Amino acid sequence: MPHLRLALSQIDPYVGDIARNSDEVVRWTRHAAERGAHLVAFPEMALTGYPVEDLALRRSFVDASRAALGELAARLAAEGLGEVPVVVGYLGRSEHDSPRLGRPAGSPQNCAAVLHRGAVATRFAKHHLPNYGVFDEYRWFVPGDQLSVVRLHGTDVALAICEDIWQDGGRVAAAGEARAGLLLVVNGSPYEREKDDVRLELVRRRAAEAGCALAYLNMVGAQDELVFDGDSIVVDADGEVLARAPQFEEGCVLVDLELPAVREDAPAEGAVLADGLRLVRTDLGGEVLPAPEQPVVAGVAPRMGDEEEIYAALVAGTRAYVRKNGFRSVLIGLSGGIDSALVAAIAVDAVGAENVYGVSMPSAYSSEHSKGDAAELARRTGLNLRTVPIAPMFDAYMGQLGLTGLAEENLQSRLRGTLLMAVSNQEGHIVLAPGNKSELAVGYSTLYGDSVGAYGPIKDVYKTLIFRLARWRNKAAEERGETPPIPENSISKPPSAELRPGQVDTDSLPDYDLLDAVLQAYVENDQGRDAIVAAGFDPAVVDRVVRLVDTAEYKRRQYPPGPKISVKAFGRDRRLPITNRWRRG
Repeated sequence: MPHLRLALSQIDPYVGDIARNSDEVVRWTRHAAERGAHLVAFPEMALTGYPVEDLALRRSFVDASRAALGELAARLAAEGLGEVPVVVGYLGRSEHDSPRLGRPAGSPQNCAAVLHRGAVATRFAKHHLPNYGVFDEYRWFVPGDQLSVVRLHGTDVALAICEDIWQDGGRVAAAGEARAGLLLVVNGSPYEREKDDVRLELVRRRAAEAGCALAYLNMVGAQDELVFDGDSIVVDADGEVLARAPQFEEGCVLVDLELPAVREDAPAEGAVLADGLRLVRTDLGGEVLPAPEQPVVAGVAPRMGDEEEIYAALVAGTRAYVRKNGFRSVLIGLSGGIDSALVAAIAVDAVGAENVYGVSMPSAYSSEHSKGDAAELARRTGLNLRTVPIAPMFDAYMGQLGLTGLAEENLQSRLRGTLLMAVSNQEGHIVLAPGNKSELAVGYSTLYGDSVGAYGPIKDVYKTLIFRLARWRNKAAEERGETPPIPENSISKPPSAELRPGQVDTDSLPDYDLLDAVLQAYVENDQGRDAIVAAGFDPAVVDRVVRLVDTAEYKRRQYPPGPKISVKAFGRDRRLPITNRWRRG
């Protein structure tokens, strides 16, 4: 059987930085070639970064991507890497009209190409375009209509892009009809909780349907709200896992594959396959290679537990947002509570304690233990802490305005928000907002107060999960012989905004276990009020929660972005009108 050493380059592209991404392709191609790779692959739209959103509609950006592709092919050859075929994703254009979509020739496409011997050997566009959740690919792209197969070292490798294997038929079925020995899929698949299990089952099923080995390559890093967790997988035709990359780690997975030789009954060039895909075969040559005496040991990276995986995603999202937007340091308001403590721990792990600045802003209602817990957090993590009491500012405002009740409470939060933004403006830190998903869902936050900031690391994390993550992070530190970062008192004390004497969150909200269960049904599962009540929840509680969620949409629209970890994050995942009188859920 022919042998092929495949290199899956699990990298972190930067959206819009074509020059930097090109450099990374060259660097990792050299890394793979030095280790004997016969075929090197990079993720979906690796040349431009992903997703590019409406940048796809800018002709200048599309032209730059297409030009860079040719320049990259020439550069690889000039640097002695031209003999190794390289699969790389880029932003391209269609050659033909798309009557079904009413789009003319020249419309943007999500493409990939094979670079070989200084030229673009073949190129193709994504066939299945996702248009759900965070994806709007019908807005930006037109679909491809071919199955590209490269013949290399005596075997046929079919090529696909991400959604092509998430939908039935299409390139999976076409690869089987083409009698391919390997289906190589390049991806920009965002992270969600437990998606690694879904991915593995999908890859195994598609390998069986295509009747060949399947290599699934995914990117790492993050872009705005989306986090990419890697988790690249290679399985044989029977679904046995041959290699699996670590989660959230950049790197190159090398795997030696024994693949079937070119089939005599393979359809001819130009044949029409499943979903009307036209077969385009490109012969890259290369002699049939025997198995090496010392094959590479690809290995299967251990899987993370649920809390570890989520925490890693939050760290990856925060790190990418800070670094890719040109910041070096972050600023956090530290109340001594669990939310700001967890955000601080995430920030320290993302950018280093020396780059994390905390501000304790006590008021007349701040308890001594809250002030002490903020100081203890700083001691445990090594972050920079200063204390700026807001009482004098509060008294000045009250002397002029005479506020009472909720307006008086919210003034304290808004003073803290103004203070944080002033320090950010003066010193150049990016402010991290500490709001969690439970609070954002029901509007339990103050506009221009605790909601200020450029990024919200825990905005997609329910309060009950906040507690689990905090305990996991402390336990992980203990197991490594380190100081647990989060003070135990921040975890165990009743959550409180401390805006009036003796205040706790449950004065205004149901218990978080109950609240999060209702929110899970209403937000994540899109169940209506009657269905949630039928599941056994108190109708009064459900009515209250549904009303709070529906009337808080205007607040959520003004909250900063944050890493998506759930199936239904607030923002592009869940798009409801702000002005809305439907009240039945």
